[in-house]
Amino acid sequence: MRNKRKLLVEQLDQKLKYFKGADKLQVPANGWLNAIRLTLNMTMAQLGERLSMTRQGVKGIEEREANGTITINVLKEAAKALDLKLVYGFVSKENSLDDLITKRCDILARKIVLRTNQNMKLENQGIDEGKIEESIKELSSEIKREMKKAIWD
Repeated sequence: MRNKRKLLVEQLDQKLKYFKGADKLQVPANGWLNAIRLTLNMTMAQLGERLSMTRQGVKGIEEREANGTITINVLKEAAKALDLKLVYGFVSKENSLDDLITKRCDILARKIVLRTNQNMKLENQGIDEGKIEESIKELSSEIKREMKKAIWD
């Protein structure tokens, strides 16, 4: 199961790599539909005809996109009407999903080791900083290998 999980992470990282840099893209103030329609010199009525709706319907779609309440299906339909294809995805704040998982494992391991060490200090059995960091690293690797769900708590 562990190898399967690692393979799934690698495969998804491969798919998501195409979105690298997309997080730096500035969305036009009035949304993509409006920007593309205007760039193509297309009126709302013309786009509405392609979507089998009124000019007012197109205006509503553009407004919903601009304020973030539009559905993916509506965006797909609009893209099709513009002879475009909607592409969407997720971009990790880390370098990859694997790095995100490692970070979360490190956080959990640090929390566990420091809590344990605090209890040990109360009994005069605490360990030194070097050993603490080594313990955190070892525990983090173990948590990652087992892909514990606790990393998301």
